[in-house]
Amino acid sequence: MAAHRLFLGFMLLILGGKTETRLSVMEKLNNEVTPSHRDLAPDFKEKYFKQVLDHFNYNSLGNGTYDQRYLITDQSWKKGNGPIFFYTGNEGDIWEFARNTGFITELAAVQGALVIFAEHRYYGKSLPFGKDSFNIPEVGLLTVEQALADYAVMITELKEELGAQKCPVIVFGGSYGGMLSVYMRIRYPNIVTGALAASAPILSTAGLGDSRQFFQDVTADFEKFKPACRDAVQGAFQKLNTLAQQKDYRGIQSAFSLCKTPSTPKDIHQLMGLLRNAFTMMAMLDYPYSTHFMGSMPAFPVKVACETMLNGTDLMSALRDTVGIVYNSTGQLTCYDLYSLYVECADPTGCGLGFDSYAWDYQACTEIEMCYESNNVTDMFPPMAFTEQQREQYCSKRWGVVPRPGWLKTQYWGDDLATASNIIFSNGDLDPWANGGIRKSLSPSLIAINIPEGAHHLDLRESNPNDPESVIMARKEESEIIARWVKAAMKESS
Repeated sequence: MAAHRLFLGFMLLILGGKTETRLSVMEKLNNEVTPSHRDLAPDFKEKYFKQVLDHFNYNSLGNGTYDQRYLITDQSWKKGNGPIFFYTGNEGDIWEFARNTGFITELAAVQGALVIFAEHRYYGKSLPFGKDSFNIPEVGLLTVEQALADYAVMITELKEELGAQKCPVIVFGGSYGGMLSVYMRIRYPNIVTGALAASAPILSTAGLGDSRQFFQDVTADFEKFKPACRDAVQGAFQKLNTLAQQKDYRGIQSAFSLCKTPSTPKDIHQLMGLLRNAFTMMAMLDYPYSTHFMGSMPAFPVKVACETMLNGTDLMSALRDTVGIVYNSTGQLTCYDLYSLYVECADPTGCGLGFDSYAWDYQACTEIEMCYESNNVTDMFPPMAFTEQQREQYCSKRWGVVPRPGWLKTQYWGDDLATASNIIFSNGDLDPWANGGIRKSLSPSLIAINIPEGAHHLDLRESNPNDPESVIMARKEESEIIARWVKAAMKESS
């Protein structure tokens, strides 16, 4: 999940021949970039929690533990009786999410909450076996169930340590983190009072829905700006395909400024994936102001991309310049290295690069189902299938595992959520992940909030003068619902 997107979250960028850790930054209201997370979140303290390695097997590792990182701030907390806002960390460095989820700290200031951001096992610095964490069999303890148990144990013990036993806990998450927030409320309702799940594709990642939906929705974002934009992108891919069929590899290298001349169908497939991935990123991060989350993006990147596509001298060079918005935002790259900028994995929307990408690839090979495809009919991209059989072959070779389709649906209820309660499902109409989640309220306490002008979990970001009215109203509604949940929980415990 380019999330997570999660997915999200996430990657190393290869810029100017240097490998730099992908660290995003929160923007000040005047859109100036702040250089350090210590400046961005001065009130957060970075701490480590002694966490159980294996919550479900008493023999394999005994009582072994690992250091799980978390961030905490009590600046706004009404000690002992204010709520606890807990971010269920997803596929990346926890500072990344803290810096890009300012709504939680803004809400904490209003509601007197303690704020905790917990890092997901096997991501960031929370590596259970250090540099050996991604060896087989050590990687086997990377599961949704273990991650949720981590959070349950951490919440329980920190509440005891802080004298906050009666403080209601509201969990927050975006993308895969939003999925985890839903699962926490379902699995541990005794610990979690309510959940805000932003851009959480709990249906599509459980194997429910149409495999064509995701790239169809990416395409729709560009088509909504201008139908000619979709046509131009589709035309460029068709020209590329023609050159590939003619084996005009030097022509392709020249057109796309590739560092090396492609020489095989595998190289062309890699190029197609790299190009498609750029459009995925721009659709997800189509925010109304410039951001540095999962790379650097201008304001309204879909608009910028379409203008680039439609103003180019020819379709091929226009396509090259358009994907440069993602891969060459600094303008320092003189050529594109196919295998450094993008790595194909078990998530067709992208796993990113570096250690975090290993973890997400493994999860996409086990519990998280993402057999999404593009077909050049319902979308503007070249036909690129990713079937259950292809997934099984890849995962068996890469990780020695066989995926278990349907397990996530069985374990976390899939679309049969009627007996759950106190969950907000927020989605933005600009987000290609939105239709993989819950778009209609299921009950008075299972509430869907749709944001017409919202991209990927825009509502979780800090307030910005350029925010559309729809996200301002969504945050207001979320705030009111959470306040009611907290009030009711406090009344029950008194």
